[in-house]
Amino acid sequence: MTKDITQDPITLAVIQSSLQQVCDEMDLSFSRAAFSPIIAEANDRSDGIYSADNGELIAQGALGLPVFVGTMQFSTRVLIEMINDEKIAAPEPGDIYIVNDPYLGGTHLMDVRFAMPYYHNDEIFCWLSNTGHWPDIGGAVPGGFSANATAVEQEGLRLPPVKLFKRGELDNEIYSIICSNIRVADQRIGDVKAQSAALLVGRERLDQLVSKYSAPVLKEAIAELRRRAALQMRQRLSSIDDGQYTGTAIVDSDGVVDEPLTIQVNINKKDNNLHIDFDGSSPPCAGPMNSVLATTQSSVYLAMRHIFPDVPINAGAFEPLHIKDPKGTFLYAEYPRPVSGCAAEVSQRIAEAVFAALVPALPERVSAAPAGTSGNFALGGTDPQRGQSFVMYQLSGGGYGGTHDHDGLTNGCSTIGISKSPPVEVMEQYFPVLYREYALREGSGGAGEFRGGFGIRYSIELRRGEATASFVMDHGRVGPQGVLGGKDGMPNSVTVWRNGEQYIPLHLSKDQGIAITAGDRVEVGTPGGGGFGNPKNRSIEKIQSDLDNGYYTVQQLEESYGVKLN
Repeated sequence: MTKDITQDPITLAVIQSSLQQVCDEMDLSFSRAAFSPIIAEANDRSDGIYSADNGELIAQGALGLPVFVGTMQFSTRVLIEMINDEKIAAPEPGDIYIVNDPYLGGTHLMDVRFAMPYYHNDEIFCWLSNTGHWPDIGGAVPGGFSANATAVEQEGLRLPPVKLFKRGELDNEIYSIICSNIRVADQRIGDVKAQSAALLVGRERLDQLVSKYSAPVLKEAIAELRRRAALQMRQRLSSIDDGQYTGTAIVDSDGVVDEPLTIQVNINKKDNNLHIDFDGSSPPCAGPMNSVLATTQSSVYLAMRHIFPDVPINAGAFEPLHIKDPKGTFLYAEYPRPVSGCAAEVSQRIAEAVFAALVPALPERVSAAPAGTSGNFALGGTDPQRGQSFVMYQLSGGGYGGTHDHDGLTNGCSTIGISKSPPVEVMEQYFPVLYREYALREGSGGAGEFRGGFGIRYSIELRRGEATASFVMDHGRVGPQGVLGGKDGMPNSVTVWRNGEQYIPLHLSKDQGIAITAGDRVEVGTPGGGGFGNPKNRSIEKIQSDLDNGYYTVQQLEESYGVKLN
């Protein structure tokens, strides 16, 4: 092809879509082949294509978790740097590295990353990488969500970049070390093979693209797509008036010290760039709610992705976002700070702070706060009927915040991605549990001209045997914040019933090692979204409709909206 790719928008658009399609196929292959419900059903995974030079994002699938966009970019960059510095073995065709070290561009230990070089003419053209949430990685509690860990070693097995596959063959010695340190190890081979197979699908699809367009044309297109994404993001940012914007969000506690943590984001808009710092945020904490740098930065990226979803996902979209390293705060975790809550919980509080800062400047693009918790609930034990150990991991949705022109979505996925709750029928088939209830949580949406969406409530009973329950959730102290006069959504709630007696965790939504036996149950209520705008501006027809649908009681509506209902 001789035509200049920068002057051929049709070919450029086709290549952009083709690169995303490669990632989409990797995502689907990963989910369809995975064993664990958290990947196979909930889609807690992501695949992407990254630069051979510095690991920058080239493309990610539409169905991948946005929080992994930035973290895999940082992780791939660290991997390339370690290879160049000869700290780890150089790659060969067919090699696949495995790494979950949070301090090397990661999240928490349960998010396990694979990376494979893609070769063309004996040179690395790009890297293919994916992340999957493993249901267990060892550590003090089943599932890895230790609510009161004080060091990362208590959270599970930490892997530096090592070759799990060498020239296409699984290294059984490395794999046996991994299996010797995690629970239900015999089940992990299904997820490992699925994760590696997704990368092989990506390699096959890239072979087809290179054959169709040639490597030079693809490289030229990738560079141009990056340039245009940066331009598009700057054009979107031009709609924000120059000036200072500040937002805050609260983390309930760190799981160890029962005091709230504050996230403060300060945004300076100037020359179509955002300069972002977290000065004023709480210092490093004792418990597992510290956030590693890659997760903190990626959380800002995903917040902007929510605000400007039409900007293509590649490294160019991040170019106008200048994030100051938040050293001295709990958003800059260094070894050995525990971090199990960073990706699933703190990341969402960071995004919420960004939303709160920018909603006055972009009221037609930014919503009130969403539920903002993944609802991490892990249950581990032994099923006497099957004679097998199990680790069950449940995540759950909540209400989205209201917007300038409509009510918030009910039971939406978490802020950080597209993961959805695994089907009740699948969970009951895999694990010795019975869902006594799984329902909309009436009254949980914050009042406003446009109210927040509703969370859910569920009740899970252990049918047989004994188990231990652990929780790392958030928004139990305060609900998702309403904006521009709207009211907060209802906070998260956790209740454990043991022998008919009620137990509520001291840290509200965080606890671990709670022993339960057959007949005991766990009840969770997820947050509703914040309200948008003054509740007095809500139409009486919408208020009456909420009452007729049973979403609120008469008393709730009369108190929230100052009206008298029959």
